[in-house]
Amino acid sequence: MNWVLAATLVCGASVLTACKEAHAQEDNPVQQVTSEELIRTSQSWDGVELPDYFEGRPELVAVKYVFPAGQKLGWHHHPVMNYGILVQGELTIIGQDGKEKVVHEGEAVVEMVNTIHHGENRGTKPVILYMFYLSQKDMPLAVQHPEITE
Repeated sequence: MNWVLAATLVCGASVLTACKEAHAQEDNPVQQVTSEELIRTSQSWDGVELPDYFEGRPELVAVKYVFPAGQKLGWHHHPVMNYGILVQGELTIIGQDGKEKVVHEGEAVVEMVNTIHHGENRGTKPVILYMFYLSQKDMPLAVQHPEITE
């Protein structure tokens, strides 16, 4: 008889614990992993088709850029495809032809390839931009054009 009483108490305690845990999960549901596609395109931000992939072994490069408020990046072009996510601030990209694209916090952008442009932070807080390059060994990510003045 004692073992029945002990088993009932243990079993009852287990059921009570399980009920408390289930109730706690209802109050604090487990958060699930989510995904959101930010961009899928075969064009750069100015509507130009991206080039075909290179032949040979790829080299993937990730770069974090920080643009202080009011600062510009010089005129340059990218010989490789690249895209990124702006995580803070607002970045204005200007093509040499005068076309502009404003990228807002949380947005993705696909950069121009082999087209001269520059970026500037016209805002009041630093821009933080993560860029991802599809390159190859010893290939520059960008080619600067210091000869171009505004």
